[in-house]
Amino acid sequence: MTVAGTPRSSGHVVLLGDSIFDNKAYVGEDPDVITQLRQELPPGWQATLLALDGDVMADVDRQLRLLPEDATHLVVSVGGNDALGFADILQMPAGDVTAALNILAAVQDDFAAGYQAMAKAVASTGLPSAVCTIYDTPSNGPAYRTIKTALAIFNDCITRAAFSLGISLIDLRLLCSEDSDYANPIEPSSLGGAKIARAIALMAMQGHQPGRTTVIADHTQLKGT
Repeated sequence: MTVAGTPRSSGHVVLLGDSIFDNKAYVGEDPDVITQLRQELPPGWQATLLALDGDVMADVDRQLRLLPEDATHLVVSVGGNDALGFADILQMPAGDVTAALNILAAVQDDFAAGYQAMAKAVASTGLPSAVCTIYDTPSNGPAYRTIKTALAIFNDCITRAAFSLGISLIDLRLLCSEDSDYANPIEPSSLGGAKIARAIALMAMQGHQPGRTTVIADHTQLKGT
């Protein structure tokens, strides 16, 4: 038995969500996130990939039905594909800033409802869990400032869900802060994947305090893990 807040000697981390974790197709011969996570975890630990490239928030329910019986930790990175589905709003006409904000608010409400339902399903497993923010796009991209600003309305939903449900939060916006962390504007490179894997391993090994949200966002937290 593991006492709350103390590290486990073994465990089984399951990755849920989309291509942020299922990034093998984008890194060529370099290691993908699940491979890197298995390297970061200590002996006796396992990691399983249930995340699937292209999946959206509603697909996490299907992934949860596939959980291994011995799963001990869940980490979810999803919502980016849902956000892409709203990309056309950036081209919508708006009479003034207030009108534009009202359009964004309606989109945020829609996203928040879906994300909260997904996060509740994850939390209902009773397993120590974490969700990930949607990271920005490479800063050298032509639409970087627009995308970063638009994603803020979705990331607000993610952070609110994490804090309201008492599950942990891995902030990929701060972890993947260099252009080399991206294989393309959407998926992580092997370098970015290494940062993500170390953050996940840190979350899993630091012990779990029920109802408390731990935030992992600082690169210095990853050193030596």
